[in-house]
Amino acid sequence: MKNIIQFFVSNEDNTYTAEGVNIPIVTEGKTFEELMTNIIDAVKLFFKGEDSASLGFGPMPSILTSFELPANLYGSKA
Repeated sequence: MKNIIQFFVSNEDNTYTAEGVNIPIVTEGKTFEELMTNIIDAVKLFFKGEDSASLGFGPMPSILTSFELPANLYGSKA
């Protein structure tokens, strides 16, 4: 049973996008704060009326986000 819901976050064209790694959710926001609110709302909606165990999750899973930093931000020439 999983206790962490994972999201991969990227920023392109001034829009933050979060894609679920182990859950079928994609959401976006104009700011990182808006994105976090949208992730929480999407997760609540995903679990609404469902038993979390039937979806493979523990009773109160945490949300983990990973944010991609483009190579040009830290000097990589790749």
